[in-house]
Amino acid sequence: MTASRKIPENTRLEKLLDGFRPDFDFTLPDPLPESEFADRLRRIRRAATVAGHDVTLVHADSIGSYRTSNMYLRYICDWTREGVLVIPTDDDKPLTMFSIFSSSVLLPPEGEPVLVEDIWQVGTWGRETYNRPGRTADRVAEAVAGFLEREGFAASQVGLFGDGTSAPYWAGLKALLPRSRFVEDSGIIERMQRRRSKAEQGLIRAATQLASIGMQAAYHVTRPGVTDHEIYAAFTFAQMARGGEWGDGYQIGINRFGTACGKPYGHVVRRGDIINLYISGVSCRGYSSQITRMIAVGEITDTQEEVLAMCVEGVEAAAARIRPGALVSELADASFEPYIRRGYLASADSRTMPYNWSANEDGSPRLVPRRHVHDEDWERQGRKMMHVWPATKGPHNPNVGHSVGIQKFIPYNIQSNNHDRLEEGMTFVLHAQWLEPEVAGCNVGDCYLVTETGAENLSHHTPLAPYRVAV
Repeated sequence: MTASRKIPENTRLEKLLDGFRPDFDFTLPDPLPESEFADRLRRIRRAATVAGHDVTLVHADSIGSYRTSNMYLRYICDWTREGVLVIPTDDDKPLTMFSIFSSSVLLPPEGEPVLVEDIWQVGTWGRETYNRPGRTADRVAEAVAGFLEREGFAASQVGLFGDGTSAPYWAGLKALLPRSRFVEDSGIIERMQRRRSKAEQGLIRAATQLASIGMQAAYHVTRPGVTDHEIYAAFTFAQMARGGEWGDGYQIGINRFGTACGKPYGHVVRRGDIINLYISGVSCRGYSSQITRMIAVGEITDTQEEVLAMCVEGVEAAAARIRPGALVSELADASFEPYIRRGYLASADSRTMPYNWSANEDGSPRLVPRRHVHDEDWERQGRKMMHVWPATKGPHNPNVGHSVGIQKFIPYNIQSNNHDRLEEGMTFVLHAQWLEPEVAGCNVGDCYLVTETGAENLSHHTPLAPYRVAV
């Protein structure tokens, strides 16, 4: 029988945020105007014309917790749920949606798609849950195939936007429409993600501000005796109360050696702890941002101070080179110069760089060291940490960042092998990272927008340098 962890009295839990006010004003922007989606549709239809598609089908599936397997439908018509969207290439034909085929339903207003004329409810199928014999994927394929036949697309070239979850739907359609030619062509919509419109920039800026407000709330409550759950909750409340879409797009890590990304588990903040808040996705109306910050509780070791300083310098060095026309690889090379100068890395080459989750140099799997790592708060709950995480020292990833905007689209990375040039309207995070098991670690990063003349730091409301909690 294990001892349960005593939860602090409700009076403390509810009062941690007493007196908190962010140090800047925030206004939640309106949803994107319908004209923005109309322009996207025009570009998709133009690309479909060039590719020779008579009609394009767009699919996203439910993956639980009111999330979808991709964001294609949200990007095209602001539909937040699953479905199959039919886009005739001829602009005189309307859009048609086939949904809802899941019980994970959200009703309007968020569920109402723009530019869509008819929505067909296919229904959910299965003996156990609905007592309806049949399979949902088959029913959807039948419904879409019947519609395409009625609209004159029974023998057509069909473009397909989807992902791994789309396979049973596409297979069903191919069997039902043998005279049609199906072409996987999600690249059309993926290529539209490189540069952001002014309206999109506004939503990403707002998402970053929400993350900054959450970070300031986390700073407000962090002190010895507070738990990781309370810090996480403070961040979540502050950003969601002002318009954030969900509260699970980030990680928190706390220990005495720098941190690995994780979720709260009951760690109690103590003198000498280092806290990482890795905000990998605060979302505002479908658009997300990313920032990451470190908190030092009291005095920390000289090695830890060096690692913190090195990573801050890495972000600043890369940010100083942001401008239209600069090579992406220039930013990556600059970010790792402080590592090389201090002897932590031999090269900025992402191919040869060690990183925390890498296999052995010959490509074989790396054994995670098995050793008891003492964790008082975890052991109080009857569990033990019996492996050393991560398995090897280095950055978390062999890059210094990646694109941000809409999650689940294919990102571009800020690393040594990316020789694309920056363009106005690109948005990305620069995060410098280092973690040596049981020694020291850091993960700090800012979100940037490439402007006409240089860059805008969207996350400037909280300094990049570690936040210090006096003890």
